[in-house]
Amino acid sequence: MITVETGRKLHIGAGRVHLPGFVNVDLFDTYHADMYCDLTRLPFDPGSFDLIYASHVLEHVHRRMVTATLHHWGSMLRYDGVLRLAVPNFDAICLRFLKTRNLNEVMGLLYGGQNHPRNNHFVTFTYESLRDHLEKAGLQKVREWDWRETEHAEFDDYSQCYLPHMDKENGMLMSLNVEASSLPPPF
Repeated sequence: MITVETGRKLHIGAGRVHLPGFVNVDLFDTYHADMYCDLTRLPFDPGSFDLIYASHVLEHVHRRMVTATLHHWGSMLRYDGVLRLAVPNFDAICLRFLKTRNLNEVMGLLYGGQNHPRNNHFVTFTYESLRDHLEKAGLQKVREWDWRETEHAEFDDYSQCYLPHMDKENGMLMSLNVEASSLPPPF
């Protein structure tokens, strides 16, 4: 296992977005990351991070493994550390489709890019379903977060996914941005 010093931040599924001050992890070595490994088996000691950020990667986990994956990520947080997630927002996807009737526009949000055998979505989330998974994984204080108010706001990733594409003033946010805090260690 790998231990990291105080104040460390982990970015899971970094892809093309390499966040300064974070340990950037991705499965694919075609991206610039600090390390490469499967997001369900990260090699860090419990309590290693103050913040873990994962933008549009949880939906790539098999639906029956979501809670276990969140538990694994949560175990790597220090007490009252934050797990910050961004996932495709099923409610927003449905509203957008009903408004436009353009299935192709939302296909990637529902099923992934499918340009690689590991780039498929196995699950989608509403706020309620994601909250339930987080709470079952032992996390607390579940709340939504605004990408504009984060230290990584200047890095355009899928937490800022709007339709029509890149219309951040008039478009509809397609990302469900939710965070939760870790519980104190058992006594």
